[in-house]
Amino acid sequence: MPESLRTGDALIIVDVQNDFCPGGTLAIEGGDEVIVVLNRWIHRAIAMKIPIFFSRDWHPQNHVSFKARGGPWPPHCVQNTPGAEFHPKLLVPDSAVIISKADTRDQDSYSAFGGTSLADHLRNLGVSRVWVGGLALDYCVTASALDARLMGLEVCVLLGATRAVENEPGDIDRAVEKLQSAGIHVVREA
Repeated sequence: MPESLRTGDALIIVDVQNDFCPGGTLAIEGGDEVIVVLNRWIHRAIAMKIPIFFSRDWHPQNHVSFKARGGPWPPHCVQNTPGAEFHPKLLVPDSAVIISKADTRDQDSYSAFGGTSLADHLRNLGVSRVWVGGLALDYCVTASALDARLMGLEVCVLLGATRAVENEPGDIDRAVEKLQSAGIHVVREA
């Protein structure tokens, strides 16, 4: 089991945006509770000069994922709105790279890799292992971790730095099982 950050690692923070936190249009119960844990990892990464990436949903108005267009979700993380901003208590260093996803009207992506430059960034930096946390475990975190694994990277998901939508009972367990089946380390202590 991996212990901690090392050279060749990157930290990926997935979608810790206001709309996914309490009070948001698609709030995840306890979504803001991930921030304390993530900020500890961000401080460690800064100290070790480990690259940090923040993904964000960056939807246009009338995005395909919205219920009005037949999607499963209420409008959320609409470009240039307060709901799309990162949570104010989340540390976003100037050196971090922000990856916007699902930013065209007719294409959705749960993964931080879907239609973005994240894979190229990681390859260019020679990253061999990524640590992933954020929102939500059973959607965007799992999709991002699985795509990182498909790239051939070692992947560690920080379970204590995630929360789940859990539309159906057992979604958390199913997500963890899917991650572990793909050879991803699920780190329970963060």
